[in-house]
Amino acid sequence: MERIDKIISNELNIARSDARSLIKSGKVFVNGVCEKSAARKLDEERDILNVNGKEIKFRRFVYIMMNKPKGVISSTDGRKTDEKTVIDILPEDMKRKKLFPAGRLDKNTTGFMLITDDGEFAHKILSPKKHIPKTYIASLDKPFDESIAEAFKKGVVIGNDECLPAVLEAADEDYKTAKVIIKQGMYHQIKRMFKSFGIEVVELKRIKMGKLSLDEHLAEGECRFLDEFELELLENN
Repeated sequence: MERIDKIISNELNIARSDARSLIKSGKVFVNGVCEKSAARKLDEERDILNVNGKEIKFRRFVYIMMNKPKGVISSTDGRKTDEKTVIDILPEDMKRKKLFPAGRLDKNTTGFMLITDDGEFAHKILSPKKHIPKTYIASLDKPFDESIAEAFKKGVVIGNDECLPAVLEAADEDYKTAKVIIKQGMYHQIKRMFKSFGIEVVELKRIKMGKLSLDEHLAEGECRFLDEFELELLENN
């Protein structure tokens, strides 16, 4: 149960004071009845909320799968660098307060980005104790061989950083496209792992988190909400 002014503020991405103004002006209806109390608490399973004649679907938390495009940063605020963020490119009807990317992808890495406002859930799946696997497809400037795959399996050492064991498999016949599964999220980790063997990563795309695959119907920059079943897959090792 949440206060109606908080719900409207979150769902419409407006200030609480603006939400209260909408309520006072008679533009908010609950179950078909005009509601004038900002303190009224709503049940997301039972109550129907309308604001300015439009039904508002409200949830305590949201979980969004985005197919992140190139050139967009995994941040909530790009003003310091004058760059677009994954939050900036969300459709207006999906924007709400306190959304953030759960984990990061490099600016030019594409693919599965989780965006949510549930800090506890994000911590749970990103915690070092959890180590959910993340699967990537990497296009390389030269082929790798089985000795490199073995090194990934044992755990590559990059300077002072020691990577956890990772899976490296060929995704094509010439070994220049690789599937990589890691359980960490160090800065430029996959690029640095390959670079330690003299191989440059040309393109990188995350295609899976936990056991949840990126929706193949999402074009770059598109996104959709996740359901409860998909959240379970996301958490699953």
